Amino acid sequence: MAVTATTPATRPPAVTSRTGAAAVTAALGLLVAALAVVDLTQGTASVGAAEVWKALTGRADPADASVVVASRLPRMTAGLLVGIALGMAGSALQAVSRNVLASPDTLAVNAGSYLALGLFAVTGVSLPLLASSGVAFAGGLAAAAVVLGLSGLGAGTVRLVLAGTALMLGLNAVTEGLLLLSPEETQGLYAWNQGSIAQSGFDGVAQMAPIAVVGLVGLLLAARRIDALGLGDDAARGLGVPVRATRVTVVVLAVLLSAASVTLAGPIGFVGLCAPALVRPLARRLRAFARARARVPMAGLTGAALVLGSDVLLRVVVPADVAVAVPTGVVTSLIGAVFLIVMATRVRDTAEAAASDRLRIRNRTAFLATTAVLAAVLVGVTIAAVLLGDTKLLLGDVVNWAQGQAGSTVSFVLETRVPRVLAALLAGAALALAGTLVQAVTRNPLAEPGVLGVSNGAALGAVLLVTTVPLAGTWSMAGAALAGAAVSSVVVFGLAARGGFRQNRLVLVGIGFATAATALISLLIVLTDPFNATKALTWLSGSTYGRTLPDVTPLAAVLAVGTAVAVVRRTELDLVSLDEDTPRLLGLSLGRGRLAFLVLSVLLSATAVAAAGTIGFVGLVAPHAARALVGRQHVRVVPVAVLIGAVLVCTADLVGRTAIAPAQLGAGLMTAAIGTPYFLYLLVRNRR
Repeated sequence: MAVTATTPATRPPAVTSRTGAAAVTAALGLLVAALAVVDLTQGTASVGAAEVWKALTGRADPADASVVVASRLPRMTAGLLVGIALGMAGSALQAVSRNVLASPDTLAVNAGSYLALGLFAVTGVSLPLLASSGVAFAGGLAAAAVVLGLSGLGAGTVRLVLAGTALMLGLNAVTEGLLLLSPEETQGLYAWNQGSIAQSGFDGVAQMAPIAVVGLVGLLLAARRIDALGLGDDAARGLGVPVRATRVTVVVLAVLLSAASVTLAGPIGFVGLCAPALVRPLARRLRAFARARARVPMAGLTGAALVLGSDVLLRVVVPADVAVAVPTGVVTSLIGAVFLIVMATRVRDTAEAAASDRLRIRNRTAFLATTAVLAAVLVGVTIAAVLLGDTKLLLGDVVNWAQGQAGSTVSFVLETRVPRVLAALLAGAALALAGTLVQAVTRNPLAEPGVLGVSNGAALGAVLLVTTVPLAGTWSMAGAALAGAAVSSVVVFGLAARGGFRQNRLVLVGIGFATAATALISLLIVLTDPFNATKALTWLSGSTYGRTLPDVTPLAAVLAVGTAVAVVRRTELDLVSLDEDTPRLLGLSLGRGRLAFLVLSVLLSATAVAAAGTIGFVGLVAPHAARALVGRQHVRVVPVAVLIGAVLVCTADLVGRTAIAPAQLGAGLMTAAIGTPYFLYLLVRNRR
């Protein structure tokens, strides 16, 4: 009787779960079908639903049939294939890493593929589509292996996102350098990198479909093992599952799907993050979706809805003639950035804003010796930067120019070179000081204007001005950059301040905002005049090209004020960087002081971006190096960090101007190449 009584009670939930899962799947399938139909009716040509139906049934005019078959149908099928591939890839990656933030984007898979294809493009080798897919697969797999190796595994960790973002910035910096050095060979690669499902015709879809099918079938065959990994490594081993082999196999299959998607449409951002996040609540309500064999395909179907929905939304909001030039990846990146910010505020963050154990005090001699050495290095780098370039000068030439006795050629060279050197020196010093202030106030060793999205916000404001008012003046540029930085700082610091400036939340919100700003910048560059686009791209690389003395005047003024404030209020900085309680016990207004320092850091970042473009990682490397050299007292950290920042950016600008002269690389690309390994090193060193 006991068995008979309990059995009926346990069956209805399972039946209900299967019925509910079937209903949800059917509803989502109908939504995808509806979006596909709507997508077929959208475009620049006046071909509506009736003409599409006639074209599909073979009864349309040749012109209408050509539009549907040659343009819209390939676009729609590419959207389906890309969405399914990325959704399933993201779901599989999150399962085997036990990390809800894992996706092809956060693993830097797209950045690795972008760099690999860029390297081949520079050589001038024209690869067929299948070969391009192989190159993209190799680059993406290598990037994913590095990120997974550095971040480790574990539920709820966000170290993976930090490692992936840092690697992505470094790889993209290298690729952008290739784009600037070989514009003819890499023509179209930047537009391809924004991600558009309209890039390939039926031939591309037909060639990538078998690769995607291999990845899909492979994930379905590994579904039971994926479920076992979700129980933990020890439990999976107890069930006879080869943990390492399974994890490697699933990652390879996910990267294969991502490579097929990237080859077909370019990087379509954050679909692999958003689709599994939308399916996850269903898995908690319906047990059928708790298993990988149902959850992974459901994520694929959700991914298809996201991609097609983004394309449909784009063509509804933007006029048809303009929507043609706007990549689908820009829309999905904006949606993904919002998802990442929301998830950052909800994901459990066990890494609180760390208080310094003690203010390490080193002897005065060490500080004076370090300062003297850095000052000497700065003088040497400055002299080298003034003398070296596409035209080499002597010290006598500089002396004659200062006295007004130089010839026209020397005068022209120095009048263009000296402002560049000053812009690099002042921008490096300002970014270093901004990073020092932000790290002290938030007590977060990973905080810096670039990682927190402040620099990206400033860049968005400046690019908006460059693309709309090309002849805007120096103070207008500084004002636009300041407005963008102010908006980004309000959003990032406002969201991260809830519950305290926890390390992971602050950085993740910053990364999310930086992603949104980057997507909007890409949109502006794609839609603007090609001349303005080239100007914006050069400026975004952190180039000091074309700077004049008036361009660096706002930066010099803000840097002077910022340095003075930091030195005068050095004791308050020391106390704020310790903990929450000590400043209050001493009667300091923690909220007011923190706000003042953050406003000052925003001003420094904005004016630096306006004067020298986007230069990353200086605000991260300089304060860390300063504290390692002279301890944690800000009366010593501030001047040393400012000197280190100035030396870093000036050296980067010098190398970028001279290493491959007459071609040039922006200082931002060089600092990214230096800062990325250092950021990854910090992640490994602070790994818990």
